Amino acid sequence: MNFHHLAYWQDKALSLAIENRLFINGEYTAAAENETFETVDPVTQAPLAKIARGKSVDIDRAMSAARGVFERGDWSLSSPAKRKAVLNKLADLMEAHAEELALLETLDTGKPIRHSLRDDIPGAARAIRWYAEAIDKVYGEVATTSSHELAMIVREPVGVIAAIVPWNFPLLLTCWKLGPALAAGNSVILKPSEKSPLSAIRLAGLAKEAGLPDGVLNVVTGFGHEAGQALSRHNDIDAIAFTGSTRTGKQLLKDAVDSNMKRVWLEAGGKSANIVFADCPDLQQAASATAAGIFYNQGQVCIAGTRLLLEESIADEFLALLKQQAQNWQPGHPLDPATTMGTLIDCAHADSVHSFIREGESKGQLLLDGRNAGLAAAIGPTIFVDVDPNASLSREEIFGPVLVVTRFTSEEQALQLANDSQYGLGAAVWTRDLSRAHRMSRRLKAGSVFVNNYNDGDMTVPFGGYKQSGNGRDKSLHALEKFTELKTIWISLEA
Repeated sequence: MNFHHLAYWQDKALSLAIENRLFINGEYTAAAENETFETVDPVTQAPLAKIARGKSVDIDRAMSAARGVFERGDWSLSSPAKRKAVLNKLADLMEAHAEELALLETLDTGKPIRHSLRDDIPGAARAIRWYAEAIDKVYGEVATTSSHELAMIVREPVGVIAAIVPWNFPLLLTCWKLGPALAAGNSVILKPSEKSPLSAIRLAGLAKEAGLPDGVLNVVTGFGHEAGQALSRHNDIDAIAFTGSTRTGKQLLKDAVDSNMKRVWLEAGGKSANIVFADCPDLQQAASATAAGIFYNQGQVCIAGTRLLLEESIADEFLALLKQQAQNWQPGHPLDPATTMGTLIDCAHADSVHSFIREGESKGQLLLDGRNAGLAAAIGPTIFVDVDPNASLSREEIFGPVLVVTRFTSEEQALQLANDSQYGLGAAVWTRDLSRAHRMSRRLKAGSVFVNNYNDGDMTVPFGGYKQSGNGRDKSLHALEKFTELKTIWISLEA
């Protein structure tokens, strides 16, 4: 893969045509009230784009288009072969426009162009292609009844889905939801984060080019309290697929109950524990994976390994190795292909992370301080050791490159520390002992448990969490089935 060089990406950014309008019923269009809002370059803090400010009237426009095409059956009743062809074409187009999409992602979020080009865009295209190939792998059933009756159980699309996605992996998480929703035959109204809408807007145009019927995918940009709330309270939305904060997720559940009891699938916050036992097979490998697990994407990863639990006897040795590994994760200009850490999403979020670090200085020992990283919204690797497990630093989702280290002396203590959280998205166990690995994996209250790795996985396995980390699953056939309704058809053969 050719990552080019800084000047190449800077020149490309200057000539980039940025689409800023809503996408409704197959067309780019201004917001009904013709209002816009401004996004900001996370590196320079200069204005980046003026984006259409969608509100409830625009949600109604998108709803009319989405419901209309769904009821006509242009997509919802189309053959699996047709849907497969369109989605595969969309994946092809995403790959053909990979540099453009990666640049939009980096300009919007401040993440390194290397990661956008190597991880985000290929991962998003893979998600679309995986569900394109999965369309004809979900079957109905015939239930055992009697010789004169036949009971069929079939799957049908749910209807109109509201997909609400966050700013940390804008296109990737969009495609985790679009892939199964579209494959199942649903219509979608997508609301990207107001902080990172550019790749979603561009994706809509590529979907039309791929042959997706008008109205099946609509993109309404705007703020949560306007466009987002209009979606969650809308009486004609059939389901919400959401990734974001636990607080917002709870509000969506309330809105669903107060409106039409629409389904709500949540992938929310995390505070994942990464547990290293003294019999870890390779401390160097574990230190490298630990650094990547917390510093990748500037720590703005819901399943980031933000809590490191170290067995006392190897703690000091491991921390020395971890400090060395942290040197590989230093903030730089996001458009420089050599950069491994970019900026946080904006200065407001950086201020929030700074406040956690300031508070943490009185709750534990600051082993590595990532402040003064050189860019306004950048924070480098930050490590606290021996932090009070009850401190907010240990319990709240910081969503930044801040690692909290706690020591333990027994397997039971490690388990208790790991499970002592309101969240349950991920966990990792490093050990040579296969029996211990199985015991811990079964007893850890997390949706994903990694043994001798951190955050490995692919599209074949579900992603989601326990407790306040959410109630749904992305990826895999489990997600595809989620976007379908089960219908029983009971037939009398003697009529």
